[in-house]
Amino acid sequence: MSGQTYAIGELAQHFDVTTRTIRFYEQEGLLSPERRGKTRVYHEKDRVRLKLALRGKRLGFSLIEIREVLDLYDTRHDGSIRQLERLLEILADKRANLERQLEDIRVMQRELDQVEERCKGALEELKAAEKSS
Repeated sequence: MSGQTYAIGELAQHFDVTTRTIRFYEQEGLLSPERRGKTRVYHEKDRVRLKLALRGKRLGFSLIEIREVLDLYDTRHDGSIRQLERLLEILADKRANLERQLEDIRVMQRELDQVEERCKGALEELKAAEKSS
């Protein structure tokens, strides 16, 4: 393979992750660097796959879902329609989960506001009672 190559430390620094993280993705089969003796040599394809894997992780994708997305990246033939449809399904599921989480957060904020108002009211009553005694 020709083109730009990267050492594990360079990728780790570029993506602000540990070398252990990169080795984990390699162990999971998401990356497959070339081996030169004991040294791993990563190519542009590995860099892009790592970028996609980290993005998927940030978006809450499971390892299986990340693998599906990476397979989509790798495939350039007949399966691409099916894989794009699958990616759209995954994205729709993630979006629905985020919407549910947002609603849960809004409900929690309203409940916190109510508790805060009750606490403030009780504090004012206690202070007023203390002043009058």
